[in-house]
Amino acid sequence: MNTEEVATKLVEYCRKGEWMQAVDDLYAKDIVSVEPREMENMRAEMRGIDQVRGKTKWFENSFEVHSAKVAGPFVARDTFVVQFDIDVTDKASKKRMQMSEVGIYKVKDGKVAREEFLPLAQPKK
Repeated sequence: MNTEEVATKLVEYCRKGEWMQAVDDLYAKDIVSVEPREMENMRAEMRGIDQVRGKTKWFENSFEVHSAKVAGPFVARDTFVVQFDIDVTDKASKKRMQMSEVGIYKVKDGKVAREEFLPLAQPKK
């Protein structure tokens, strides 16, 4: 698949909440995934398909997703960007929150080789 096809398929999966299916079908075995910061004993950078599957499983087990708005993809050359606006409840704390971020993806040999997430900047209080 070319970059646009990978991007379109990833957005389709995400809109359906099929996060793990996206990883299984579209990610390279040597994927690098970068979050904005460390979370719950989880490093910010994950390397390899097994670590990314573990992170995805943690997300699915930790949060109840009420809605997910997925905008894009925005595609150029080997890169695409997707905007995520997700309304979730943390299952442990029962705290409901809205998350807004973009994912920047690099495609190599028809698979996602790198993803990096950037959260929406929050105004200073």
